[in-house]
Amino acid sequence: MATATVPTERRPIGFWLKLVDRLLDEGFDRLLGDQGLPRRHWQALTALQDGPATVGELDARLAPFLGEREPSTRPVLDDLAARGWATWAAGDRAASTPGGAAAHARLLAEVSAQRRRVTEGVSADEYQGTVAVLARMAANLGWADPAATPGAERRPAQPGWPS
Repeated sequence: MATATVPTERRPIGFWLKLVDRLLDEGFDRLLGDQGLPRRHWQALTALQDGPATVGELDARLAPFLGEREPSTRPVLDDLAARGWATWAAGDRAASTPGGAAAHARLLAEVSAQRRRVTEGVSADEYQGTVAVLARMAANLGWADPAATPGAERRPAQPGWPS
């Protein structure tokens, strides 16, 4: 049966996951692309607002978004430095600059508006429940939360972070 003929309520979770993932990517790519900024740059710039970090620390934090084509945040951080939004200290430790903080603040308003559009009509309980179910499913499929490792940094739950 062709996907187009399957009633909405009978579409499997994989359909919804792929569709929402694609639509999120497209929406954020449009929003950030207007600023000449790839999504990974936004994520790294956001992470640096919490304080300086090594490439390894940022790679671990953004691991779900890295892959074969983009195995490390190093090129992203180099580009942020070229824009004057990040600086290098002590080898591979990057930090946000005042210009980076200002760029982040400007973009945050737009990203926050996009996140509100995405979750419109979804209660906080529904959102948290969905995230919890997806985390359980990921764990069932063999994923281990690196932040659950003793001594690892725990980031407070924020809807959509690090989009």
